[in-house]
Amino acid sequence: MRILSIDTSNYVLGIGLYDGNAIMGEYISNLKKNHSVRVMPAIQTLMEECNTAPADLTKIVVAKGPGSYTGVRIGVTIAKTLAWTLNIPIVGVSSLEVLAASAGRYFNGSISPLFDARRGQIYTGLYRFDNGGIEQAVEDKLVMASDWAKKLAESDENTLFAGNDLSIHREELEKMLGSKAFFTGPEGNNPRPGELAILGAERPEEPVHAFVPNYIRLAEAEANWLKEQKKQ
Repeated sequence: MRILSIDTSNYVLGIGLYDGNAIMGEYISNLKKNHSVRVMPAIQTLMEECNTAPADLTKIVVAKGPGSYTGVRIGVTIAKTLAWTLNIPIVGVSSLEVLAASAGRYFNGSISPLFDARRGQIYTGLYRFDNGGIEQAVEDKLVMASDWAKKLAESDENTLFAGNDLSIHREELEKMLGSKAFFTGPEGNNPRPGELAILGAERPEEPVHAFVPNYIRLAEAEANWLKEQKKQ
């Protein structure tokens, strides 16, 4: 087994290799740079360092969103191309689930990974670890940060918030949840590509040509186009 994982769904670029027993290698960067020119060189470098040829790969696992529309498209397109070219399975994993699994494995409570979606909105969901495995308690969604904080405040459970966009929404979350709100430090805000590979290792493959990203909402340009079509 040799699984290649790819995550370009946000500013973090993550590439991982997993052999079923150990994470062979990871490449992670958190830079505001164009993923489209950096992904393939990163994949090539990691595979060379891990003495892995394309023919050795048995599965591609990709973070399928939500996140940056452009970033998600880049990762999914490359993953689909590799899976089709090498004739190996492809599996998609929620970008939020990868972040939750990377940050909250040892947290006793709920985990709310989040990405900023502008205008006071966030992409988020709710996850928990049970018997060593991660489970989704509330499906991924686009929601106002204030509304999400109110919903979580109704529970007696502690919540760990994770993500590089925490600083944008932390004040709102702390105001509503008080001592029930916990926040990761810089070391827990980057989703790990090795964790992504592990999450996708045992999941069933998806049809490569039918595989699509999970944007949760339409891009603004697409939404405006649909509005114009309805007017006509």
